[in-house]
Amino acid sequence: MKKIFFIGFFLFGCNAFSQTSNQFSLNFLIPSAEYEASVGDNSTIDGLVGLGFGYHDASYLDEPQFGIFPQFEAQYRYYYNFKKREEKGKKISENSGNYIAAVGILAGGNPVFGDMELRNDYSGLIGPAWGLQRIYDSNFKLNLNLGAGYGFNDYDESSFQVLIDIQLGFKLGR
Repeated sequence: MKKIFFIGFFLFGCNAFSQTSNQFSLNFLIPSAEYEASVGDNSTIDGLVGLGFGYHDASYLDEPQFGIFPQFEAQYRYYYNFKKREEKGKKISENSGNYIAAVGILAGGNPVFGDMELRNDYSGLIGPAWGLQRIYDSNFKLNLNLGAGYGFNDYDESSFQVLIDIQLGFKLGR
């Protein structure tokens, strides 16, 4: 099922080159490298390789746990407010706008840093998200994703999970 999702995710977004732009960026809040490629007038495919943050708090824990995990993330993004931003004289180049996305995340089970030890080898999330991205003239990048979806792991456990993703970094190149 996971393979079908990623194949569909890729094929759904593939069409002609558009007003969105291809760009590579490095994020520093939680280190990662990201590439966003245009696939339609207002659509992109975004891939990220780096680290992700996990947090868990439950009544059976003495205190909350957190971890920084290796992570791969892919998104199909549809930017829905380019026209409105352009009419207001706001920047739309470099994909500065708001979007809705289909998100897929895979993360390793062992933290690089932190005390959130998991028994699984990997975990993931598939679901929708709302986001905003702004690239400023200095190439500083702000990206925010908020969503929820189906969480899973290699023990065939699943659950409802919330996605809060904040990226701060710099777009490289022009």
